[in-house]
Order: sequence, then structure tokens, then C-alpha cells
Amino acid sequence: MRASLAEATHRLAAASDTPRLDAELLMAHALGTTREQLLLRHLDDPVPAAFAALIERRLAHEPVAYITGTRDFWTISLAVGPGVLIPRPDSETLIEAAIEHFADGVPATIFDLGTGPGTLLLAALAHWPDARGLGVDASAEAIDYALRNAQLLDLADRASFRIGDWAAGIDRQFDLILCNPPYIGAGEALPADVRDHEPGAALFAGADGLDDYRVIATQLSRLITPGGMAAIEIGAAQAEAVSALLVAQGLHVTLRRDLAGRDRCLVVTP
Repeated sequence: MRASLAEATHRLAAASDTPRLDAELLMAHALGTTREQLLLRHLDDPVPAAFAALIERRLAHEPVAYITGTRDFWTISLAVGPGVLIPRPDSETLIEAAIEHFADGVPATIFDLGTGPGTLLLAALAHWPDARGLGVDASAEAIDYALRNAQLLDLADRASFRIGDWAAGIDRQFDLILCNPPYIGAGEALPADVRDHEPGAALFAGADGLDDYRVIATQLSRLITPGGMAAIEIGAAQAEAVSALLVAQGLHVTLRRDLAGRDRCLVVTP
């Protein structure tokens, strides 16, 4: 197995920025174990027969998360697959911002706009066991994954999901609003594994990447409770443009950067 991992790492360097990690995750998946257990206990085992086919799929730029069917995010593991956006570590910045805002309290109600497979809502509910939340997404496929993940994480009694057009038809307020909308401009280049596999509707937002922010900005002021907040993910060059849309609606905005120092999250308060 050690030799096979080394060979796979060398081959995957042409298709991935993290070839060794990808090789280890795919080997663990073929073996039916975790990466941690693979590294601790199985490096001298025979190579599973399924491993070679998994490597070929990754060489064709299929995302590792789609191959394995899971992706870790914050403290939870989510089922994912074709048709849903794969959770990114950068989006954990929104959870960090919310935890800081509610350091002396708990958000009783949480709203996840564009929930995808339930990523932000379920991570927040796992952190705050007394909270309840609603996730909305335009994709029926995404909502199916979100419902499945709520069941797998034993959060179905506190999480509800519905198909919707952002906050249209929502007539209540929430302590915490989380939102990772599409924000890629139509002409922007993307890696092949993103461009060719992940759903375009969850990525692209018009010519300048701001179309969905223009809708969301007009809805937020009626959704946030006094003392509450919204955490909105942005592209690295969008802080000024999106902040202007929100400020024009009478909202207060501060910027939070991710671990790499890139502009990543706008914290919005009434």
C-alpha cells in the first residue's frame, strides 16, 4: 500500500493541488476505513482492488468528495454528490463569525439561504444544540441531500428544509442568517473539477457575480432579529461591491477574512 500511494501521488500531481491527500482519501475509501485509520494501521496491507478505478476517476478531474460521497465541514461529515456544491473550508469563516457574535448567548433560530446539502445550517445546529433552523435552496436535489444529512446527523428534529427562491415567502425573523450564494462571474475561469462537475447554478451569478447579492440585500433587513446577524460569504474581490448593496438597505457591515487572509465573510447587523 505504501508503494501504491506513492505512485498514485505522482500520477495525481497532474490533476490535483493535493495529490497525496487525494490518494490517501481514495485509498481509505477503497478500504472502507478513515484516512486516520489508514495511516495508523493499514499502510502495509495489500492494495484494495477498487483503488485503481478511483484514481482513474480523479485523474479525469472528478472531485474526491463526489467519488467518496462525503465531505467533512466544521465538526460534521456531510453526504454529497453530483448536483450539489461541495463544502469548502473557507466557508467555515461564516461559522467562526457567528460563534464570535454569539459568544455570550445562543441563536435560537437560524436561517440558511442557499443551503445546498445543509452545510452551514447543520454545522451551526451541531454547535448550538438548543437552536432550530430552516434551510432554503432552489435545487430539489440539494434539498434531498440536506434532508438526508439532517437524518444522518440526528438533527432532523431541529432542521427543516424547503425549496425556495432565496427568502421569498419567508415572513419571520431569525437570530442568525447564513448565506453562501453563487458569486462567480459568468466569464471567470475555474478549475476543471469545479467547472465540469459541480452545478453551475450554485456557482455562477451573472456577468459580475453579483446578481444574487442584489436580491438578498433587499431581503435581509426584514429577516434579522434585533441583536441578530447575518454572515454572508463573498468572493475575494467582492467586499466593496457587496457591502455597498447592503449599506444601501440601511444595514451595518463589517468584513472578516479567512485563514489565508482573503476577504471571505461580511457580518451584517441591523
